[in-house]
Amino acid sequence: MKVFDCTTFYSENLMLDVRFNILDKFVDKFVITEALYSHSGDKKKLNFNINNYKDFKKKIIYITVENEPENVIYNSGVDKDKIESNLNARENAIKRISYQRDQLNLGLEEADNNDYIFYSDNDEIPKYQNINLEENTKKIIIFKQKLFYYKFNLLCDRTDWFGTKGCKKKDLKSFSWLREIKGKSYNKFRIDTIFSKNKYISVSIINDGGWHFSQLKSPKDINEKLRMDENHFEHKLSMNKMSNIEDMIKRKVINYDHKANSTDYKYSNEFKLKTLSLDHMPLYIKNNLKKYSEWFDLEI
Repeated sequence: MKVFDCTTFYSENLMLDVRFNILDKFVDKFVITEALYSHSGDKKKLNFNINNYKDFKKKIIYITVENEPENVIYNSGVDKDKIESNLNARENAIKRISYQRDQLNLGLEEADNNDYIFYSDNDEIPKYQNINLEENTKKIIIFKQKLFYYKFNLLCDRTDWFGTKGCKKKDLKSFSWLREIKGKSYNKFRIDTIFSKNKYISVSIINDGGWHFSQLKSPKDINEKLRMDENHFEHKLSMNKMSNIEDMIKRKVINYDHKANSTDYKYSNEFKLKTLSLDHMPLYIKNNLKKYSEWFDLEI
């Protein structure tokens, strides 16, 4: 039985370095897709360089996604200019993300039916040591992770983050399907699970399931990411200029409401982050504090 750790890539070299080093002893293959366009549809260059990760080169399967999905929607009559309406911006971004995720399937040619396939966003680091895959009897595994912002140890405690999700290859419908599974094990008497595509009974939730290290970037790079990602339209409305991002990092706050409904505007109030001790960090990061010193809040 092998473990295939799968993720998408934009330009997160710091997080990829951390990911490989933390997960190496638990993973047989790292599968990565990178697209030639952003989630907002802008063309981009390829940023992944396998020579930056020579220690893991034999484990890495890298796939380039050259084209956008065929079902993106542009304004009527101006398709040649590729202009998105505000209504279509988020829907198109979701389609691009799903398409890039689903291309990870091209990296599973070496996987057998009983091998485990896990998907994480690049900044979600699962605690694989907290699940015994040999004894697992559930079809779906979901890791409940702590959510951090800006620094490795600045915690957002407003929400549980159900990040990394996995199953055996024989049960994998698609990576976009896997990503959308609800972070809950439903009661066997819930009839709606029979027809649902994202609610399941046979689910194992790993409560101490790792870390989601969000926005560990410079203010300039955070602004660039938010301008290009799934919620790029909301980010534009929020007017989060670089100076605002610098100020929020300094004050240890975020202005994104994780508890807002999916249809609500999420950049509203500010929420304070909490500084955790290094005891909550992965062992590799604790042992390499000097290497990552700029990415810690040490005012404990």
